[in-house]
Amino acid sequence: MSDTRLGSPRGRPAEAIFGTIWRGRAAVTDASRRGRRDAIRAEYAAEEAEAAEAEAVEAEQAVVSVRVPASLAEALKARAAAEHLPTSVLVRRILARAVQSPDAPVVSVEQVEEIVRRVLRESA
Repeated sequence: MSDTRLGSPRGRPAEAIFGTIWRGRAAVTDASRRGRRDAIRAEYAAEEAEAAEAEAVEAEQAVVSVRVPASLAEALKARAAAEHLPTSVLVRRILARAVQSPDAPVVSVEQVEEIVRRVLRESA
């Protein structure tokens, strides 16, 4: 009679949970899973550090609420996702740059050109 309880040496279902693949009698550790897991842990740690830093600064912050067109909101969300940032962090950075450098154009020539290319592509 085979014992197949979780973690049983005979049933081996626990090995699948812990990322080990059993082939025949030899166990082969799945390095790619371990690598992905380590990368996720590193990313999570970085996000937690950023959140902790934001919380420390948050005591000195004020809330600003502004209505923007839905297309602008979606563009901000997409850019924030591309930069792996929360949207609020991206908006805060954009606003800080705009206030710190009032003589600098809000939109660069390169950004305007990219917008024109995108509009032409989408309208074709």
